[in-house]
Amino acid sequence: MSDSIHHSGGVVCEPVDLPAGHCHLDMNYCHIKYSDKAFMGAVTSAERAEDSIEMARILFGRETIGNNCCLTSLINVNSPLVLDGTMSGALKVYARAGQGVVVSPFLIAGAMGPVSIASNLAQTLAESMAVIALAQLINPGTPVLLALLSTAINMRTGAPARGPEPTLTLLGFGQLARRLGVPWRGGGSHSTSKILDAQCMQEASSFIMATALAGTNFVIHSAGSLEGGLSMSYEKFVTDADNLANIQRLLAGIDLSEDEFGLDAYHEVGPGNHFLGCAHTMARYKDAFFESALNDSNSFEQWSEHGSTDLAQRANTCWKKMLADYQPPPLDPAVDEELLSFMARRKQELPENPL
Repeated sequence: MSDSIHHSGGVVCEPVDLPAGHCHLDMNYCHIKYSDKAFMGAVTSAERAEDSIEMARILFGRETIGNNCCLTSLINVNSPLVLDGTMSGALKVYARAGQGVVVSPFLIAGAMGPVSIASNLAQTLAESMAVIALAQLINPGTPVLLALLSTAINMRTGAPARGPEPTLTLLGFGQLARRLGVPWRGGGSHSTSKILDAQCMQEASSFIMATALAGTNFVIHSAGSLEGGLSMSYEKFVTDADNLANIQRLLAGIDLSEDEFGLDAYHEVGPGNHFLGCAHTMARYKDAFFESALNDSNSFEQWSEHGSTDLAQRANTCWKKMLADYQPPPLDPAVDEELLSFMARRKQELPENPL
C-alpha cells in the first residue's frame, strides 16, 4: 500500500504462534500472497533456504528463476569475524541457485567491534569481502551486495544508541563500496525512541537522509522501527514512508531540460508580475512540488478548524484507512494452489520444533 516502499523485506512479523519449524513457509507465503513486491527468503537453515527457493520457482517458474535473480537473502556475519554454520549453509544454497546475497556483518560498535569509526569500517569491509569472495567461489557471478549495520551502544547502559558516529560510519562505507564498484545495503529510519515523538523523527529523519546521500542501493528497516529495532509503530511506518517519498523526490535531482527553464513564462509574465496563472505554471502546478500526505502546512486558523490534529493522530488515521482500503494483488489460482500444496507437504515432513 506504500508506493515509496519497493521491497517487502524478510521477517516482517515473527509468527511466534506458529510451530518454529514451519513458520518460514507461512512468512514466504504472506510475501507472495499479500504483496507483489520483491521479498527475501529464509536464512535460518539451509533447508529453509531451499524451501524459499522452491516457493520462488513455483511463483516465477523454474526457467525464470534459473536464469534470473528473483530472490534475495540476508546473510549476517556473526561479528567479530565469524560466519557460522547456519549462515554459511544458507549462503551456499542461494549462491548455487544464482540468487541474491546481501552480506551484512552484525557489527555494533563497542560490542561486536571496537568503539572507533575507523576500526568499524575496516572490520565491516573485511567481513563483507570475505563472504562475498566465498559466494563467488561457490558460484561465480552470484549477485551480491556489501552491507553495513551502522549502530552503536550507549556505553553507560548497553542499550542501542544513535548519533553522529553511526552516520559517519555509514557515509564512509558508501565511499568504500563505490571504490569496489559493488552495490551495498545500509541505513534505515532508525530511532531509539519508544513512541512517535520529536526524538523519534529527529533520529530517523537524519539517519535516512544520510542513507540517501551516502548512495545506498538497498535499505532495510526503512519504515516503522522504534526502540533501536526492538519494536515498531504503524504510525511511524506511514510517517517514515511519507518521508521516503520526500527523499526519493530529492534523489530524482534537477531537470535541466530547455523547457524547465521557463523562458516562455518570462515572456508571458514580463517584469514585476506574478507567475501564478501563466501557462508554464498551469501545466505543472499539480506535481511541481512534493506534497506530504501527512504534514499540515495550513495556517494556524485552518489547522484549528480541522481539529488541531498532530502528526501522530493523522498517521493513525492514515494507516487505518490503508488497511480498510487494502486489496490483495492478483495471484494465479493455479500458482496459489501449488504453493499451498507444497507448504502442506513440507509441514508434514518437517518437525514442528527442531532443535
